[in-house]
Parts: sequence; C-alpha cells; structure tokens
Amino acid sequence: MWQAEVAVDLDAIRDNVALLRAGTAAEVMAVVKADGYGHGMVPAARAALAGGASWLGVCTLGEALQLRSAGITAPVLAWLLAPGLPLHEGVAVDVDLAAASLGQLAELVAAAKLAGRPARVHLKIDTGLGRGGATQDDWPALLEAAAKAQADGTIEVVGVWSHLACADEPDHPSVDRQRAAFLDALALAERSGIRPRYRHLANSAATLTRPDTHFDLVRPGIAVYGLTPIPGRHFGLRPAMTARARVLLTKRVPAGYGVSYGHTYITTKETTLAQIPLGYGDGIPRAASNVGPIQLAGAVRTIAGRVCMDQVVLDCGDDPVAPGDVAVLFGPGDHGEPTADDWAAALGTINYEIVTRFGSARVPRVYLRGER
Repeated sequence: MWQAEVAVDLDAIRDNVALLRAGTAAEVMAVVKADGYGHGMVPAARAALAGGASWLGVCTLGEALQLRSAGITAPVLAWLLAPGLPLHEGVAVDVDLAAASLGQLAELVAAAKLAGRPARVHLKIDTGLGRGGATQDDWPALLEAAAKAQADGTIEVVGVWSHLACADEPDHPSVDRQRAAFLDALALAERSGIRPRYRHLANSAATLTRPDTHFDLVRPGIAVYGLTPIPGRHFGLRPAMTARARVLLTKRVPAGYGVSYGHTYITTKETTLAQIPLGYGDGIPRAASNVGPIQLAGAVRTIAGRVCMDQVVLDCGDDPVAPGDVAVLFGPGDHGEPTADDWAAALGTINYEIVTRFGSARVPRVYLRGER
C-alpha cells in the first residue's frame, strides 16, 4: 500500500518520441536533464531510445556519467559545464561536451590530453537568446582555436548548435532572426575548416512547428514527456506523469472554521475536510495555496488554505470522502483529473515547472508499461 506516488507511463514517453521522430528528417536528441524533467532520467532515457531517439541530452557532467553508469551507450551531449570539472571522465566514456568560449575549449583540450583520446565537442553560438553561447564577435576566435585543436588531434568538432528564445511563439520574428544568425555562424565555421556532422537548433516547440530549424538534429525536451511547449496546442502528445496520494484523515467542521496556516481559508458552512499527504516538500508549489486543483471523490476541488511542507487540505462539502481514497493532483486527463497544464494555468507558470518539482525521495516513482 502506498501513501503518495508519482506514476510514470514509460509507453507514453516511447510513443511521444516516436511521434516526434515521425515528424522530422533529422535525428532526435531526447533531453533527459533534471532527472528526466522529474520523470526519472534513466528510465525516461531508455523509453526515449526505444521510441527512436538516437541521442540523449543533459545539462551536467554528472548527469551524463550517470547515464553511462547505467549502461546506456547512445550518444550523450552535456552542455552546462562549470570551470574545473573533471571533464576527462566524460571524454573517457564518449560523452560529447559543449564549448562556448576559449576558456571552455581550453579545458576540453586539457581533458582530452588527460583522457588520452580526442574530446567530442559541440561549439555553441549565441544567436539571440542572450544566455549561453559565444557572441558573434567572439565566434571567429572560437572557431580558429577549435580548428587548430582539431588539426592537432585533441578535439573533434561533432556539432555546432544554438538555442531559440521564442520558439513557443512559432511566428515570432526572433525565430527567423536566430535561424539566419545560425546559418551565418555555420557558414563562417565552414570557411574556418569546420564541417560538423550535426547542426542543431530546434527545441520541442520548433521540432513540432518549425521544420526549417531542424537541420541534422532536434532536441525536444518537454514534448518527450507528453506536455505541450505551446499552451493550447497538444500535437497528439500524451502526458506521462500522474501525481496522486491517499487521504489520511477526514473530519466534519462547522462554518467559520479556519483551515491551515494563517487561516487564509475559512469554511462557509458545515463541511468535510480531507487531509492529503503532499506538500511543498514533495513538489506542490506553495503558490498553489487556495488555487491548486485536485480531483477527489469524483470532483475537482481547490486546495483549501496554504500549502504546507507535507500536506494540503481539501474542502469536500457533503460529498462522501474517506481515509484511503485516492486524490489525483494531475495526470493525462483521461478521467477528468487536472493536468499539468491546468496546474500551470492556475499558478501562472509553465507545465515544465509542475512536473520537474515531483519525484522526491519520499514520493516514490512507479513505472508503468501497458497499464493505461
């Protein structure tokens, strides 16, 4: 018997990747960073590979090494690398690593020498996101240094890449501007003697709506897990995560009864309260106080009062509710339960944040296959 759990439908992840793969001529890199967006990195990676992904994408060196330790041999790119990390450990197990500056490239060259083999490198250009990546002014020097290191045999430039700022608005003019800047960066790379096998720009939204950005490789993240990158458009994806818990306690209380810290919720009539053992320590944002939707006893109810570290309370009126009943925070919506999109709308955030918060040590993940 379980108290609270996150159920992950691995078949949904597999099928979402198959759908994405069918919509492009490019190879698919399934992004499994942040513990697979809360779904569990290693199981999600295996399901994505089963669906047709040929690459995996992560942020950190530690994530990449965890995939390798799990026996996953598919190409892996790690792109968020602080100075001083033992990058040679990644080079030694065939992890591709990103560089966006002369300093980062120098660390990769040193790592290659320490590992005794060339480092597989993806050079990143900032085409307009204003986050990672070399500026257009710094790009020529990075290319020159990379070409020299490649000629010396210490690195192999496998990819050139960038990231879109407004792909969730497919017609936003910045998408065209970034694509044009990316093409210019690729042309300069070729003139510098760098002809990467993989050119990649598209995230989930661009994978689904902008085939002109696909090039050789696309990098879907949130879509892998069945959630839309563009609110209001669903693309045939199936959400993979369901978060649920069993009612701990029910009790009848009178009108005017204060509920949870601060008494920000006061009952308006005699009613039944249900105590649910999930709180902000488990993934429910505290901002869901008095707005978060939860399905219980055949109805979707709103959290009554403040979200606590370990629990929330629902006002169930006169509906029959008992300890042990299952409360569903969100799921695919098959049975009228809220979805991660519903939670995002209620909290003024994005579905990415909702699912990535879940999967703490005390809320175990349960993996489902063929059990819909």
